[in-house]
Amino acid sequence: QVQLVESGGGLVQAGGSLRLSCAASGRTFSSSAMGWFRQAPGKERDVVAAIRRSGGITYYADSVKGRFTISRDNAKNTVYLQMNSLKPEDTAVYYCTRIGSSTRAPIGSWGQGTQVTVSS
Repeated sequence: QVQLVESGGGLVQAGGSLRLSCAASGRTFSSSAMGWFRQAPGKERDVVAAIRRSGGITYYADSVKGRFTISRDNAKNTVYLQMNSLKPEDTAVYYCTRIGSSTRAPIGSWGQGTQVTVSS
């Protein structure tokens, strides 16, 4: 079973940048599609970006296209989310997990998440 630890969140002003990391343990990371999700208070947890196991195919929610970039380093068992031009509406707890490669639905366990707060 893959265990996940997210990091890199923090408080940033609107227009700023953050880079999130998700370190995974377990043998299945390199064979798994991975996704970043976020959950704001009172809202559902939604996918914002996803990446296939090879890293060659990515997906972005419309709300983050052009601003966020997902990448992975299978040698380090880590997936990243570079977030630029941050907006107050990006404020949420961010999580990563394994996903179905075609459905983008979460299929694995969740880490503790990392809080991102964007001030206006």
